[in-house]
Amino acid sequence: MQFQAPRGTADILPADQPYRSYVDRTAEAVSEAFGYSRVDTPAFENTALFTRGVGADTDVVEKEMYTFEDRGGDSLTLKPEGTAPVCRAYIEHGMHNLPQPVRLYYLAWGFRYERPQAGRYRQHHAFGVETIGDASPQVDAEVIELGWAYLHRLGLRRLSLKINSIGDEECRPAYLEALRAYYSEHIDEMCSDCKARFSRSPLRLLDDKRESCQRFAGAAPKSVDHLCDACSGHWNELLEYLDGMAETYAGFGYEIDHRLVRGLDYYTRTVFEIQPPEEGAQSTILAGGRYDGLIEQIGGPPTPGVGFGCGRERVILNLRRQKIEAPGEPRLDLVVTHIGDCARRKAIALAGALRIAGHSVVVAPGSRSLRRQMRYADAQTARFALILGDRDLERGLATLRPLDGGAQIEVQADVEPISAVIAAE
Repeated sequence: MQFQAPRGTADILPADQPYRSYVDRTAEAVSEAFGYSRVDTPAFENTALFTRGVGADTDVVEKEMYTFEDRGGDSLTLKPEGTAPVCRAYIEHGMHNLPQPVRLYYLAWGFRYERPQAGRYRQHHAFGVETIGDASPQVDAEVIELGWAYLHRLGLRRLSLKINSIGDEECRPAYLEALRAYYSEHIDEMCSDCKARFSRSPLRLLDDKRESCQRFAGAAPKSVDHLCDACSGHWNELLEYLDGMAETYAGFGYEIDHRLVRGLDYYTRTVFEIQPPEEGAQSTILAGGRYDGLIEQIGGPPTPGVGFGCGRERVILNLRRQKIEAPGEPRLDLVVTHIGDCARRKAIALAGALRIAGHSVVVAPGSRSLRRQMRYADAQTARFALILGDRDLERGLATLRPLDGGAQIEVQADVEPISAVIAAE
């Protein structure tokens, strides 16, 4: 075999489709129950959207983007995350003229060049929501609740919500100076990436997962101790809303994690992650936060926003770990078998008419004996086999055989009587 799927990608085979359908249908149902509308953005965007919005010094921009120059000389990037493209669409299409906030969700492919790991691929599929145009902590709580409700409806349990506030442009500068002062005593013992972050992005020193660096984070200054009055009020009100959610969702709780900062520059105030029982650097299922400066940073008016992203592959991995079965795909209604030339022509025509009537139908391969055609029908896990023969068709009849057991039925070889029997079972 000369060709295989590129490293960090995966084929989604028929056996895997029930899980894919289950997580996507649930995402759509929960989003719509919260009043969110779907938006789809292009697979690639202008590179500057991410360098300006996500941050030129982030790992995503520095190390993980798939960027290329098109034939017109424009620099384009396969989208590595979903928030900046949705915000670009919000600006471009004048959504600020709509009643605010605008509630949007998406199901989309994302692309990041990173080391493949369990549940993480270079081409991945994300479910995300964005609520744009409202700075209230009530909206933060709504987004967190939507994420929790989604995972809860899927059947995932023993989850933990970790949350933090990293302040805003008013109070964060003083906090960053406190971080630098603390880490200046330890930076010589840390990795080369952290040494580079020390001056450019000290907040990410808390987020480094290497044990040699993480050991210093526990005693580092806490962002919630440096919040201004506005951020502190927002934080305390959010915690009150989350306390109330425990009355609605069994097993709901949260932990304030002072190391939680997220890895993108656009986050302000609230950041959060939902994690499964299995711990580790790559365990997070769903994560997000508030990004009140992002839309202004990419050319729009000052507009608050909050949202999350959730990888389908990571969700499916945890469904399997918790032994949660996805509902199976709908069974095939009918396999049409046939004996004789007239019967074969009738089989093709009748199958088409039955599909128009709303049934799922496959015609058995014509070169096989009836016995082998029936084996084929069993292998398709169909509900019925319709047996057509030249002699019976002379009388306008066919035989309908239930494949789960039961007596076969002689019916008129026409759509209505066959459809009536299928619908009655």
